Amino acid sequence: MNLSGVYPALTTPFAQDGSVSLTDLKYNIERYNSTGLAGYTVLGSTGESVLLSPAEMDSVLATVKETAGQGKRLIAGTGAESTAETIERTKRAAEFGYHLALVKTPHYYKPAYKPDILIAHYRRVADASPIPVLLYSVPIFTGITLEAPEVAILSQHPNIVGIKESSGHVMRVAEMVAETPLDFQVLTGSAPTLLAGLTVGAKGAILALASALPEKCVELFELARAGYIEKARELQTVLLKISKVVASEHAIAGVKFVMDQRGYRGGIPRLPLVPLPETYQQRILDSLAKHEPIAARA
Repeated sequence: MNLSGVYPALTTPFAQDGSVSLTDLKYNIERYNSTGLAGYTVLGSTGESVLLSPAEMDSVLATVKETAGQGKRLIAGTGAESTAETIERTKRAAEFGYHLALVKTPHYYKPAYKPDILIAHYRRVADASPIPVLLYSVPIFTGITLEAPEVAILSQHPNIVGIKESSGHVMRVAEMVAETPLDFQVLTGSAPTLLAGLTVGAKGAILALASALPEKCVELFELARAGYIEKARELQTVLLKISKVVASEHAIAGVKFVMDQRGYRGGIPRLPLVPLPETYQQRILDSLAKHEPIAARA
């Protein structure tokens, strides 16, 4: 399975009463279908998956599957704290017709999770999974980093096909590319280092920023793939500055705010997360207008 391209880390829209708004989710997917996005990543960190009930997760999986355009690859976040629940969620995603499972590291008992424990966990999940597995290293949230040596070991498993590497460290991406088989696919989860990641061998990206600026993220990927490096550098500089003020500083609230400005339905995060304070909204609007005026309008 060729995973090259850009995938948005989809947000989960919520209504004013706090419930999941499947209508707004469907609206967003219908708009994304007309872009060059390679597919969609559902129930990841940006999707506030840890704040959803099992029934809500199922409803999100079903809505995205039903609405996604033909040919879009579908990736479902299925990682949980226990191996058993991760396997259960992964099988559930397969039942909904998803192509891959994105499995984040368990992290609650962090001191116990040495490399051999994580390797055994992922092997058990991959053995039981009906669909290919993508490893997911997101240390900013979990405090646990999958390093190249354990990724190299796991890459030998026939049902582990790649990794989303979200540390933002380009050297780590390069090491994983160098130490894994040619058919093992590294996807970066960092918009500020997208071009650098592609340069050292990443096949694509799963990005929160692509939920708000899908066209620009896809454009950067296409420029890099076509060899227009100078143009790609210019666009990377723009996205770096925007990503810093939107995603790095304000996370999900920032991404959802920009989505609202661009005609998507971002809406509010789910409590205990809170919407972007008004004091920061103008700063983001100024950044969009300054660095990429076209990104400031729908």
